[in-house]
Amino acid sequence: MIAETFATLWRRFDRCPQGDELRLWLFGVARRVVANQRRSERRRSALGERLAANVNHEALETAAPAEDTKALARAFASLSAPDRELLSLVAWEGLTREELAVALGTSRTVVRLRLHRARKRLRDALPPTQVRLTGGQEHEWT
Repeated sequence: MIAETFATLWRRFDRCPQGDELRLWLFGVARRVVANQRRSERRRSALGERLAANVNHEALETAAPAEDTKALARAFASLSAPDRELLSLVAWEGLTREELAVALGTSRTVVRLRLHRARKRLRDALPPTQVRLTGGQEHEWT
């Protein structure tokens, strides 16, 4: 918060008030910085709640045979938390790369790279006979 306040001072140095008014102006800038951060946090929280509320239960209902499901569950559980989150958002929530970039607060390029690596780690964690998911049907993960 302090860094952002002084960054604003630096950017607007030629238009800042002088003397005692500068101190008051900085307090006003700091107040707006805090308000912006709070609004941003509320938006992030609301997005997380919307994502949690819109779980696609159809994916859970189309269960693969027991062995495939267990192998996939073990492979999925062996992944890191960020990889599991990313793959869950794609597979169960149906988010696109653009939506993932917004949800994760990063660029589409970073999302594409992280998604590629997470899929590869999941594929590598599956037994060689379990490369095909959901009972012999390839799963399309956009």
